[in-house]
Amino acid sequence: MLGKMKKNYELYLLILIPVAYFAIFKYWPMYGVQIAFKDFVASKGVWGSEWVGLEHFQRFFESYNFKQIVGNTLLLSVLNLAIAFPFPIIVAIMLNQLRQQKMKKFIQTTIYAPYFISTVVLVGMLFIFLSPTSGLVNHIVTAFGGEPIMFMGEEKWFRPLYIFSSVWQETGFASVIYLAALAGIDPHLHEAAVMDGASKWHRIRHIDLPGIAPTIIVLFIMAVGNLMNVGFEKAFLMQTDLNVATSEIIPTYVYKVGIQRAEYSFSAAIGLFNSVINLILLVIVNKTTKKISGKGLF
Repeated sequence: MLGKMKKNYELYLLILIPVAYFAIFKYWPMYGVQIAFKDFVASKGVWGSEWVGLEHFQRFFESYNFKQIVGNTLLLSVLNLAIAFPFPIIVAIMLNQLRQQKMKKFIQTTIYAPYFISTVVLVGMLFIFLSPTSGLVNHIVTAFGGEPIMFMGEEKWFRPLYIFSSVWQETGFASVIYLAALAGIDPHLHEAAVMDGASKWHRIRHIDLPGIAPTIIVLFIMAVGNLMNVGFEKAFLMQTDLNVATSEIIPTYVYKVGIQRAEYSFSAAIGLFNSVINLILLVIVNKTTKKISGKGLF
């Protein structure tokens, strides 16, 4: 073992930096998870604080808004996954079928651009365009005889706006992975299919989709494993006193409890509960996909 390490020491040095990164910033901070089982007092420190067991978890489970917060998180996550996940696949397949390179590059640039807009700017754009008094969207609504809509002040509009903005901002960049997978498909398969009289739809169905299926499976498993981690920044910035009934999710609640109220142990317990749910979902989906398709993340 040591002989192999000496022989390939350059490779081990190369991997040292990412290993150190994960060890320092991902694994070492995990010792702080224990405050979820303690009554953390800053003056006593992590080790000196008193153990309280599952008290904070029980408090969260018995809280009046537990069902609402978890329900909002699950519903927003599932809807976002069901609607936003297929869009990059569709876009990548459509772009792959374009033969005019100038048009293809123009479309790619256009749909990639929103990804580089910061979340703060994106939400600011939503507030401006959807303003009930000066917003462009409400000007169009009133021009057709409708009444101005308070998009950011009504509960029912929070989820559609969150998902629509996610699709608009992330689809272009996410499609890059699928375009790379499509580029790896043997072009001779398409040539043979054309010779046999296959249409574009048949080639997409029987060549492109099976060719990128492993990539889709891996990304889907990773997406499900991150299901409960709905984007905190956008949800928090889009949240108002009028739409809080649907916009209050676990990440925003953890922020309010942990940062604004300084209840560190309680917020750590909620965050740990959220992470455990993600881990369980990841394992279940991975095993399911391995049984169905024979491919999985691990």
